[in-house]
Amino acid sequence: MILYGPPSAGKDTVSAELSHLNPAFTLFQRLKAGPGRTTGYRLTTADHINDLALAGELLYRNARYGAEYAIDRAEVRSLLAADRIPVLHMGQVEGARAVEAFPTHWVKVLLWCSEETTRERCIARGDKDVDARLKVWHETRQDLLDHATEPWTLVIRTDEVGPVEAAQVIDFARASGSTSKVRGDIRELVG
Repeated sequence: MILYGPPSAGKDTVSAELSHLNPAFTLFQRLKAGPGRTTGYRLTTADHINDLALAGELLYRNARYGAEYAIDRAEVRSLLAADRIPVLHMGQVEGARAVEAFPTHWVKVLLWCSEETTRERCIARGDKDVDARLKVWHETRQDLLDHATEPWTLVIRTDEVGPVEAAQVIDFARASGSTSKVRGDIRELVG
């Protein structure tokens, strides 16, 4: 499961609802080296991430908020071997594509919300870096505009659809084997 979207689009909330629906859904904890939030990550060093990259063990790595993040093949394999459904949070189309190269059936979901919704949600949850998150919202918007023909299994406006309904739709798409397709309305969506 790949959940792509800007900050505060609901990736954490929808992931929690997916886990309520089916305990096999498991948030993939990316490797993280650097400052900032620690919850939901496997903390490591930049050297360790570099070593994994040199060994060909990374699906994707990126830097944001002054930290480095990585998605490693070993953790994806481990979750799948334990009959878990990995739920990966992504903010870059390039990263979602890189993860899709791992051989399993991926459901790729674009979660979207307005800039104002992002601002309100960031403030409500007490984020200290609201301006940085709004900057990333704009970067995500541009990423989508630059990749308007990127295929998605689902596109969900989380400022219009609640997390329980979103999780149910996503789980149905997974259970029914839905595949990704190009959506003609991405430019309209991100306006």
